[in-house]
Amino acid sequence: MTRRVHPESMGFRTFKAVRRAARERVTPVRQRQRAALAGAVAVLAAANVLNNRVAPRLAPLTSAATVGVLLAVARRRGVSWSEVGFQEGSRGLLIGGVLASAVAGAYGVGIALPATRGFFRDERALALSPARVAEEALIQVPFGTVLLEEVGFRGVVHALVARSHGPVTATAVSSALFGLWHVLPAIDMLTANPALGRLAAGEDPTPGKPSTREVSRAVAGSVVATALAGVVFCELRRRGGLAAPSLLHVATNSLGYLFARLAPADTSR
Repeated sequence: MTRRVHPESMGFRTFKAVRRAARERVTPVRQRQRAALAGAVAVLAAANVLNNRVAPRLAPLTSAATVGVLLAVARRRGVSWSEVGFQEGSRGLLIGGVLASAVAGAYGVGIALPATRGFFRDERALALSPARVAEEALIQVPFGTVLLEEVGFRGVVHALVARSHGPVTATAVSSALFGLWHVLPAIDMLTANPALGRLAAGEDPTPGKPSTREVSRAVAGSVVATALAGVVFCELRRRGGLAAPSLLHVATNSLGYLFARLAPADTSR
């Protein structure tokens, strides 16, 4: 007896076969995306150690090379320049310029008030010659720090995650990684500026050598604070491309060197 095949059954089996084939095609794509993201994170981690421990003065060269590798990884995965954040140039410059001006104003008020003046007395800046301060503010910060962090986290990492998981997850992942990126700088900051380090840790910002507990809390506080800053930078990226967070980032870091030297010495001790 010949078995009768219902058309509905054939259609269902065809649908299942098509769906299975689609999943089989998607899985390698997702695996390649994850591999690209893992590779980008590994490259960033290596650059972090090089810039903070091995060869800090060569950070602009290391960062430029790292940015080239990261962009090559993203482009190889088909990420467009627009997805990386190279868009909204004029709007981004306007937004970033306004925010940079606000940072300068806030720093000016900060060094004028005795209660906040100590947070600007960074021994790293005070120990430098005027020429080295200019190098840090005009070369090391823009090209050794901001270029890599903005293209790396708000650009490539954000774009790779957004492709498969959407912009909200991309913001969360890139910001969390940005926070972890600041573990080594946080340790250096606590040594150079104990008052600011203790403030980040939620401690009383009084003078004295930091304890192990204070170092741990300062690092944790810095990771959380910079992760939150990463969320803000991602929002600026959404509104004005990479130009907007980059200008704010440069102003926050570079002007710190200038205002550290402008801040009057504490005469109360």
